[in-house]
Amino acid sequence: MIIMVYSAYNAASIAEALGAPEYSYWFVRRAFWPVLERFGIVVPVTDPGREVDVIRASAAARGEKCVFFSFEPPHKITLGLACRTIPVFAWEFDTIPDEVWADEPRNDWRHVLANTGCAITHSQFSVDAIRRSMGPDFTVWSIPAPVYDANAVFAAEARPYQPPTDLLLSGMVIDSQQVDLDVFSMQRSFTDGIEALRTLSLYLADAEPKTVLRIAGVVYTVVFNPIDRRKNFNDLLGGFLWAFRDVEDATLILKITYYDAVRGLLPVLADLAKHGHYKCRVLLIHGMLPDTEYCALLRMTSYAVNASTNEGQCLPLMEFMSAGRPAIAPAHTAMLDYVSPANSFVVRSSERLVPWPHDSRQADRSRRYMVSLADLIRAYRESYDVARNDPARYAAMSRDATASLRDFCATPLVEQRLAEVLGVPLPGPENAGHANTVLVEE
Repeated sequence: MIIMVYSAYNAASIAEALGAPEYSYWFVRRAFWPVLERFGIVVPVTDPGREVDVIRASAAARGEKCVFFSFEPPHKITLGLACRTIPVFAWEFDTIPDEVWADEPRNDWRHVLANTGCAITHSQFSVDAIRRSMGPDFTVWSIPAPVYDANAVFAAEARPYQPPTDLLLSGMVIDSQQVDLDVFSMQRSFTDGIEALRTLSLYLADAEPKTVLRIAGVVYTVVFNPIDRRKNFNDLLGGFLWAFRDVEDATLILKITYYDAVRGLLPVLADLAKHGHYKCRVLLIHGMLPDTEYCALLRMTSYAVNASTNEGQCLPLMEFMSAGRPAIAPAHTAMLDYVSPANSFVVRSSERLVPWPHDSRQADRSRRYMVSLADLIRAYRESYDVARNDPARYAAMSRDATASLRDFCATPLVEQRLAEVLGVPLPGPENAGHANTVLVEE
């Protein structure tokens, strides 16, 4: 079988596209690739309209079957292909776009999905949203990215309180304890924004190729794009600073995934500055880390953090929880599949009306889920108390995190569901590959 795959970005372009629209589809495609290879020959395409049916015709002449997995949102899908096309997309809202605007029929996802006849998404929440519009019998699978196996190997190392350890990192690192944050304050930025830009530019120019950080204590980590409002970094950061203003051994690591360092860092630095002085530590890391460094960051983490208003699956959170790191997170949208009180400090949230992300009309047609800042602060403080005083509870939460993610995104489960999609038997042991280290920065 020939299995064609497409996403808007590839290995050569992704480093310069972190945070751009649809950038995370490349990471999902990369995670699926080794599993798809067990079913056939995986062929990447760069222009579906020009390449897919040519490859299909060539394969048909040899008696081979073809299928095309398009890792992109439905309104970007190339329609009218002779090859069977399977959209693979994340969705984090309770309704799917079911209206036409801007004279583009594909903006009505019902039109696209009726054309393809099936789809793959990554959570039961998304499946339910699709079937509410397409009908209860529409063929759609929930298949999360198979990130469990590569990260579960670190579960045995999970510890609530990290001993002093040196972390070697590429890219730019800003330590709240070693910089003058006042220059980035909102008050100065309004009157002297040029100085803030100049200061940040100097940091960028002076950044070492490698930075050594000594980290210890209770370490909270979040991997996020600050330009994506759904990630809600203001509450995530503000909740940490209010919870640990006078706590010296609490550290928050913000791994920022946005290609433009100035646009990605300035809003976070301005938010840090507005909180005044505090004893806890905040580290900002910018740049795409090599897999070895990303693993080291994961291993140094006590808790993963998420304060998002919506999630399509949240690959970084899935990775950290697969590695036995309990979470601070709300239980809504895709996270309903794996976040629970047994493995997370669950943060309360409430509904708000919101437009679909790509709707140029900005018409409220769906919902988002705003976290309670007070409850987020409570979760931070409770998690810290567990880390310092209740190692048995931490160990139980760590075990449940690993078990829950095994049941959600382990490779055998993904293989079984892909076999259903492809209509073929499960591949035998002779086709089994080694678990690839698939690490994701979303």
